[in-house]
Amino acid sequence: MKKQIALFIVVCLMVLSACSQTPQEEQLSALTPPERDTGPFGVDVNINMDTIDDYLERPDVAYFDMRMFYDTADYESIGGVSKLTRTFPGYRIVPAPYLFNLGEMPVAGAYEGKTLFTITWGEPMGTVIDIKANYLESEVILNEIFPKDKPIFLMCGGAGYTALTRGLLVNRGWDESKIYHTGGNWHYEGDKSLDLMVSGSDSVIATWRANYAFIDFDNLTPVN
Repeated sequence: MKKQIALFIVVCLMVLSACSQTPQEEQLSALTPPERDTGPFGVDVNINMDTIDDYLERPDVAYFDMRMFYDTADYESIGGVSKLTRTFPGYRIVPAPYLFNLGEMPVAGAYEGKTLFTITWGEPMGTVIDIKANYLESEVILNEIFPKDKPIFLMCGGAGYTALTRGLLVNRGWDESKIYHTGGNWHYEGDKSLDLMVSGSDSVIATWRANYAFIDFDNLTPVN
């Protein structure tokens, strides 16, 4: 009788465990390892703006949008968008131009203000030749924003900021096999976007809708 009761309890626990899983968790499939295309930015061959709808809102992935809310660079001159008009649900906004200097840019007006790191860039894009932390807190901030224990999906507008961010993370010790360059959101044609424009306005961004990583440079400790 005791054995039967014990078996009954085990079965009940298994049922409860199964019921506690969300449908998404039950259906999660293994991610294809990152595989760069042959373009200048090295966008992932399998997980990119053409397929991203199938990979959104996974609990096992950390998602990041590397754009500024109001970018000073003239991306309109090359068919892009300087304002962050949309992102995806679950993405954290971490402006790449605040993490590092951008190097040579294809457009005028690129951000040249304070950054966590100063990097000497090489080729291909994202190759770090030399790096210097500009603040005592630079490494701490990087480690607290980007996890090392799960896959990271990076995107931006045209794909350049993401390529540079991947280079920074790899240089600072992140596992390159867990970093996915999912491409530029300017080219996304699906319907899963989180709209960041205030209704009735073509210039005001609803910053309050976004998960934004604010970096207060004025309260950081400069490295002499």
